[in-house]
Amino acid sequence: MTSFSSLILKIGINPYVKVPSKVLNELFFQAGKSKGPIPVKGKLNGKPFIQHVVKYKGVWRLYLNTPMRKAAGIDVGDMAYVEIDFDNTPRIIPIHSKLADTLSKNKKAKETFEKLAPYRQKEIIRYVNSLKTEESVNRNIIKIMEHLTGKQSFAGRT
Repeated sequence: MTSFSSLILKIGINPYVKVPSKVLNELFFQAGKSKGPIPVKGKLNGKPFIQHVVKYKGVWRLYLNTPMRKAAGIDVGDMAYVEIDFDNTPRIIPIHSKLADTLSKNKKAKETFEKLAPYRQKEIIRYVNSLKTEESVNRNIIKIMEHLTGKQSFAGRT
């Protein structure tokens, strides 16, 4: 596991630390790639995390979400001690059973869903999984199906 210290900065509303070149090169080697999000695991001030290192506006960053910062007891402007390693564990998000069932019954919607970029599929799956009531799940699955079959936009998408 590689380690570094960095000041926590903020871009927009997102706290992050810059990942040093030496650390990046090791992650790239371990991942077998140097493009796209790199899945990582490690410790932030001794507290475990699972995250991605991503390149944005020419800088490779490790974004520090609220649970990560709270667990580590740090925030923007503080120094962070990061231990980091490539994480080859598959990141599979289970699809809600009602969404899976509904997609299986509509060939056009299923084909459209499968053609979506992986991030968009995950976005939809996470959204449905986050809903609290059965009524809310049912209502939103209808909207998703209408979106996938071209009848309406969903979540600000056309």
